[in-house]
Amino acid sequence: MRVYVPLTLPGLAEVHKAGELGPAPLAAYAVTPALREWYVSDDLEELEYAALGRAAQGSLRLLAADPGAPRRRVVVAVDVADGAVTAVDQGPDQAGFGEVRLAAPVLLRKAAAVHVDSDDAEEDVAAAAAALDAADGGDDDARFTVDGADDHELMWFGVQEIPNLV
Repeated sequence: MRVYVPLTLPGLAEVHKAGELGPAPLAAYAVTPALREWYVSDDLEELEYAALGRAAQGSLRLLAADPGAPRRRVVVAVDVADGAVTAVDQGPDQAGFGEVRLAAPVLLRKAAAVHVDSDDAEEDVAAAAAALDAADGGDDDARFTVDGADDHELMWFGVQEIPNLV
């Protein structure tokens, strides 16, 4: 199963130094039954893209909690055994659809790719991180600002490129 782990650039540097994503339990996103039902698609590629988007939102939350981190969302895509993943996306709140927990740390060498915002996304990602609390509180203008970060596609990098990213 492919899972998408949200990080920040400082978090990616720590993962790179440690050689693993962890500690467990590790929050991630994947194609879960609830995500399939919500997204209403049978196309696995589309569903994985939706899970990647959920992880990008998770990264935005990490950025909001770490004002010193560069304002670029980071997601690591990694393949794990199905049994290593537990879905936690039950309930009526669609914000959690696709959320999973990994029971054990994952070696970084198992990562398939790293997805990172380009430099030109930093202004919109910074505004989105700053508006997140207000958006969560129901402010429609803040929600529009937060959604603006999604206008930026995350760029794909190979795992061997991590030293250049951090």
